[in-house]
Amino acid sequence: MSLTLVRDPKTSMPEVTFVGPAGRLEGRFQEQEDPSAPVALVLHPHPQFGGNMNHRIVYETFYTFQRRGFSVLRFNFRGVGRSQGVFDNGIGELSDAAAALDWLQQTKPNSPFCWIAGFSFGAWISMQLLMRRPEIAGFISIAPQANMYDFSFLAPCPSSGLLLHGTADRVAPEADVDKLNERLSAQKGIVIDHVKIPGANHFFEGKIEEMIGEVDKYLEKRLAPSDDPAFAPRKIKGRR
Repeated sequence: MSLTLVRDPKTSMPEVTFVGPAGRLEGRFQEQEDPSAPVALVLHPHPQFGGNMNHRIVYETFYTFQRRGFSVLRFNFRGVGRSQGVFDNGIGELSDAAAALDWLQQTKPNSPFCWIAGFSFGAWISMQLLMRRPEIAGFISIAPQANMYDFSFLAPCPSSGLLLHGTADRVAPEADVDKLNERLSAQKGIVIDHVKIPGANHFFEGKIEEMIGEVDKYLEKRLAPSDDPAFAPRKIKGRR
């Protein structure tokens, strides 16, 4: 897999380019000095409605993982920014996310486990990837559109995680996310933390700091030592 790694002069952040199923994909990668740090992948909202890796919710989530000790990647789906290809209604975007996770794990081969996060459309893609990659130890699903996308594939949900949304969200209505939470919480051996931000709309306008605070608190809890098997890190296959 080819790789280009340069420094973005505007942000002093490593800019990465890696090969996806439809061509080159561009991303931003922030790594820890510790080669054994966990890794995380953050996915952006719908490409046809302005979604990209620099969306503020994606950006803030990305840096929350970084502050909590993860080497973390965000990237543009096909057809967004300088990523090649065209929008593929979620099918190709899932393949893009799988390629990004492959790159992340190959780049950080000593990482013991990985997490995934996504916002809106990115939450749907992230949960599909969760079902296909048993090494994913935890997830953060922000404003999943359970009214629009089919989440029935989560049967059972393989990992514990955070479901986070606003009570005034008209794009991903509260009642639909509540039903998704009920279905996920019925699975044995996992724990779903369900957090609602009062008065928050789909983009958490005026509430982003509160929302990110909940993400940070959840990571702090999950990374703390625990005897609960539902919170045990799931090691990447073949690594000790």
